[in-house]
Amino acid sequence: MMNFRIDDIGASTKNFAARYGVLGSYFLSLFKTKNNLMKLPYQELIIEEWGRFFSIFQKYNIVPIVAVTASWVDEKNNLIPFPEKFPEESDFLKRMSISGRVVIANHGLTHCVVEKHLPGMLSNNRRYQREFWPYLDQSAHNDHIQQSQEILENFFEKPITIFVPPGNVWSFKTYQALKNTNIRKVISLNYMLDSGEAMDGIEFVDDKKDFFVCHDRELKILGESWLKEKVKNLTKV
Repeated sequence: MMNFRIDDIGASTKNFAARYGVLGSYFLSLFKTKNNLMKLPYQELIIEEWGRFFSIFQKYNIVPIVAVTASWVDEKNNLIPFPEKFPEESDFLKRMSISGRVVIANHGLTHCVVEKHLPGMLSNNRRYQREFWPYLDQSAHNDHIQQSQEILENFFEKPITIFVPPGNVWSFKTYQALKNTNIRKVISLNYMLDSGEAMDGIEFVDDKKDFFVCHDRELKILGESWLKEKVKNLTKV
């Protein structure tokens, strides 16, 4: 059975990720690329869009995993909780979660290394749009996991049991932080960057197998027809 997952909900990467710097990203956006997926920034999904996407999921009996970043990081390094930054979207996803039409996953607290997340004029900041690097202190992993779980569980009013590391970057320190939470699965393209040690009480799920993974960017830019075509092709018997 194919699992569907949507990443980057509530993440400020949609505003600040710049692989080619501010100037490079701007000039690239002027050219027509395939499906225009080079476009940055792009907007958060609104509830009307979510409603159309969920109609497709319901038609094909799909309960997607929606990976939510618990806080938006602004230009001044302020962390704004997802329910506060996007109240309508968060309320909609909460209704879907209560009705069993979506599974909410933890996609980090910030998705980025705070204070290093802003792009330079020419420099690539992609590395700093990942949150759980091995070089960060254990306390940073602990704080980000604990705070993100607290925000998401308090708002959605249920245990959050799935962790999706931003950019597939996570480490032994991240695992240590997860051990004190309700997380029971880590779904990622790869295992810990710095350790092959088996986890105790937490399952690793390789998303290269039986998963279709997309980001809110594809949904925002390519829209309903793109999702409908993907779902049709992936659910063919």
